[in-house]
Amino acid sequence: MSVQVLYRGEILFRQEDRGDYLYYLESGLLKVTRMKEDGSTTLLNILVPGETFPHHSLVSPKDYHGTVIALATSEIMKIPADEWYKSIQQDPIRYRSIAQTLQSKIRMMQQRIDILTAPPQERPDLFHQWLQLYFQDYRIEDLFTQEEIAQFIGLSRETVNRILRRKGSN
Repeated sequence: MSVQVLYRGEILFRQEDRGDYLYYLESGLLKVTRMKEDGSTTLLNILVPGETFPHHSLVSPKDYHGTVIALATSEIMKIPADEWYKSIQQDPIRYRSIAQTLQSKIRMMQQRIDILTAPPQERPDLFHQWLQLYFQDYRIEDLFTQEEIAQFIGLSRETVNRILRRKGSN
């Protein structure tokens, strides 16, 4: 295992790369994006300290589903996939840790659904509050483009722009 430091904007791995490693986020904040066939990119997920990822490879190997990019300086432990799978086979208790990781991610997704079902004008603030649970040092506008905020909270970029502009004038 080795530790890798990424700075804002640096890429850890790209969509469709071979899944030769799993990663543990020690500190920082990462985003997961996915490129569509038309070349556009969608923000899929945010990874916070304490997460082992990619989640779809915790039990069995798979190529990387998205591209992981640092939103802030991040320290990441790089775990060779072969070692990871061997360790969970030798120590089945580790499956409990995997289940807890997935449970935590499901809870985060439930919170995201709560944001997506809130009235549109409340969603940017709810997203900010949600982000503060995991990473207090930044505002959403410092980490994400308006397009990414819109994708994450289920609004158009124009609506996000209007809400944030109105909020800024209050």
